[in-house]
Order: sequence, then C-alpha cells, then structure tokens
Amino acid sequence: MECLAQKASRSHISVIRMLKFRSGRVACIKDLELMSRMTPFASPLLLGFDAMEKTLERISKASDGYPPYNIERLAADRLNDDPERLRITLAVAGFAEEELDISVEENQLVIRGRQTDQGERQYLYRGIAARQFQRTFVLADGMQVLGAGLKNGLLSVDLIRPEPARMVKKINISVPQ
Repeated sequence: MECLAQKASRSHISVIRMLKFRSGRVACIKDLELMSRMTPFASPLLLGFDAMEKTLERISKASDGYPPYNIERLAADRLNDDPERLRITLAVAGFAEEELDISVEENQLVIRGRQTDQGERQYLYRGIAARQFQRTFVLADGMQVLGAGLKNGLLSVDLIRPEPARMVKKINISVPQ
C-alpha cells in the first residue's frame, strides 16, 4: 500500500491510497480520518468563554496583511496627567480622510478604507490600484478610543484602558429550614 496524497482541513484528514493488486489492477481508496480539535477553552473549569473562542477563530481566519500596521505602547506622561496608552498606526498612503472610517462595534475596533476609482483619468501604466480594506482589532473590556489622526499617510488610533474600580461582592449562603 502506498500513500499518494494527504489533505488536511479543519475537521478531517483525507488520505488517498493506491492499491496494486496481483492482477496488475490499480485502485484508489480515499480514507477519511476525523481529527479531534482541542481548543484552549476545552477545560470544564472555563465557563462562559464561548464568545471569546469564536473571536479567536475569527481572528485566525483574517490573515490579509493589508494595510500593514504597528501597535506600540506609549508611556504615561505624569506632567500632563496623560495615562499609558496604546497606539495603532496603519500605513494608508493614498487615502484621504473622507475615505477612511473608524468605528467600535461590539468590542471590536473596525478601520475601513474605501478609495473610489477616478474614471476621468487615462493611465498609460497603472501600478497603484484603488484598493479597499477592512482591519479589525478585538478590544479588551474597558478599552476606549481616545482619538485618531492622519499624517503623512499614517493613520494613528490611540487607545486607553482606564483602571477599573476594584469590586468585592459578598455572596450570602441561604440554608433552607
């Protein structure tokens, strides 16, 4: 028995095997072997993390590298009373301010760019295409967008995470009589 090819997908592995009989005939058999998928949230001690698991799956599928971006941590400025913040910088050369849209949708920072093709131009060579993009960043609970700025083809979005108030709640135990 000789293995010709293997294909892996999310839920199974297909193996195609070539069998050679004594008579000289050749047959191909496709075996289907199910894979068990372990997730980081498979523990019975982690309850209510279904939404986070779906978010991680969505993030792993979004692998488009356009536009490139940086994420940096900016130290707190004690003189101006500015808190520590994060800055996301995207390279959006060629996009005007009105062609960019930034919104927060259900704990997700969504940045969209839509360039319109100018039909009145006649190109002899076109190496720069009008391209659209959507880049999504999942925000932790409590993260807030401070603001955004566009300078020299770089779009910067500043985020902060205010310190949450520490909360301790006493749970009373009721005993039926």
